[in-house]
Amino acid sequence: MEDGAATTAATSMAEKHAAVPMAAMTNGAGEENKVEDLPEPALPSGPRKTGLYLFIMNIRSVFKLDELGSEVLRIAVPASLALAADPLASLVDTAFIGRLGSVEIAAVGVSIAIFNQVSKVCIYPLVSVTTSFVAEEDAIISKAIEENSSQDLEKSYHVDSETNNLPVSGPDKAECVKSCIPTECPDLSNQGCKRKYIPSVTSALIVGSILGLLQAIFLIFSAKFVLNIMGVKSDSPMRRPAVRYLTIRSLGAPAVLLSLSMQGVFRGFKDTRTPLYATVVGDAANIILDPILMFVCHMGVTGAAVAHVVSQYLITLILLCRLLSQVDVIPPSIKSLKFGRFLGCGFLLLARVVAVTFCVTLAASLAARHGSTIMAGFQICCQLWLATSLLADGLAVAGQAVLASAFAENDNKKVVAAASRVLQLSIVLGMILTVVLGLGMRFGAGIFTKDLPVIEVIHKGIPFVAGTQTINSLAFVFDGINFGASDYTYSAYSMVGVAAVSIPCLVYLSGHDGFIGIWIALTIYMNLRTIASIWRMGAARGPWTFLRK
Repeated sequence: MEDGAATTAATSMAEKHAAVPMAAMTNGAGEENKVEDLPEPALPSGPRKTGLYLFIMNIRSVFKLDELGSEVLRIAVPASLALAADPLASLVDTAFIGRLGSVEIAAVGVSIAIFNQVSKVCIYPLVSVTTSFVAEEDAIISKAIEENSSQDLEKSYHVDSETNNLPVSGPDKAECVKSCIPTECPDLSNQGCKRKYIPSVTSALIVGSILGLLQAIFLIFSAKFVLNIMGVKSDSPMRRPAVRYLTIRSLGAPAVLLSLSMQGVFRGFKDTRTPLYATVVGDAANIILDPILMFVCHMGVTGAAVAHVVSQYLITLILLCRLLSQVDVIPPSIKSLKFGRFLGCGFLLLARVVAVTFCVTLAASLAARHGSTIMAGFQICCQLWLATSLLADGLAVAGQAVLASAFAENDNKKVVAAASRVLQLSIVLGMILTVVLGLGMRFGAGIFTKDLPVIEVIHKGIPFVAGTQTINSLAFVFDGINFGASDYTYSAYSMVGVAAVSIPCLVYLSGHDGFIGIWIALTIYMNLRTIASIWRMGAARGPWTFLRK
């Protein structure tokens, strides 16, 4: 299957299997074979009653650069670098702000926790849904172009009869085929058109812009109130720098939401290099501006916030220019935007992301209540914890894309092979991160602060921050696997259940054991999150029931 014909991860399992008979595959001689005529692929090891064998299946081939390994690598590496770039830039921010003092770094830590909590509530559903819808619509266009360019019109496979009556134009018009889901299609008479119109791209840009503006307005006018909830009271020395940083950084919220929605679009195109390029350029600008604004211009915490806002708008500008060169974003009508699809598919993901981020935000709030020293140490540990474990998100993106395609093709053999490969790679990655992070935190804590009490707090967090990397990697990769299998309902409900157990643990252990208690509770949270996904696959439930057949 061509890259452009990548399937979506957000369509339901029923939709995926219903889509299989409509596709046509071509053999090496150019002859067309209907998918329904092909034999059902057998599982590599025969039917099983459990999916746990995926962890050890073909384990000797974990590093093999075969077709599957190359596909995973091609998607995962740029995605990992792009996902890790922003947290790494935040680490640089943390290092520079740490030079200002423990109060400033603690204040910024609380502000970042608030900003990330509000942002992720909007970002995660938007990006995931955008990736899925764009991949679906782009696949329809690519299929129409492929059929029109490889066959005569009399023999062509009419995509419109199978994919919601999408019109098929002649070979000269193939580049102008425009995806309209489900039935609205604009005039295809413009033969000079070089850009595709994909409804979900325009919808994502509009939704991202609106959500970004709403987030900016909310945070600017409620900064003091939210900081009170987080434990930064009016008499706290953290109060003034925290309000200043949060207010200024909130001005960048429209750029953050818009840029991440465009990243979802490029993922739908299976292009993870463009977001990487934009992110690296933007974060490099942030790193360069930080010391200039903070120390040369003597702007302190304000300079750090301004540098971050400038970098976000730079990322947005780069992505927008690149996107406009590929896609026509002007909709033929308001009806073609299909906002209802975004809202309908986003609610489950919204519930899930609230549960995911609330635990970390609550942990930051509890740390702030123990004073600036504890909060400063927690902020540094948390940034390291998230920045390194997010490397596994690249594997999650690759797993989601490959599995979604395999499920749509009813290729159970590839489903099993791909899930096994990314899970094994996640374990290897987690073990490497444990060693690197453990040594780095032990001997490199002074990079972030010269405050000895804060360094002592950081050293206390090493067993938890470094020791949970394998569990974290598995949790992130399982997210991609579950989304690739369209198992959104279970993902949402299980995460709500995990949060329901983890939140009381955070409150209780924080009150009794302080900083150590918070990290014990976060370790419990990540273990429960991973166990929930392992059980689903191990018990061969939901989309994994085919393992028992």
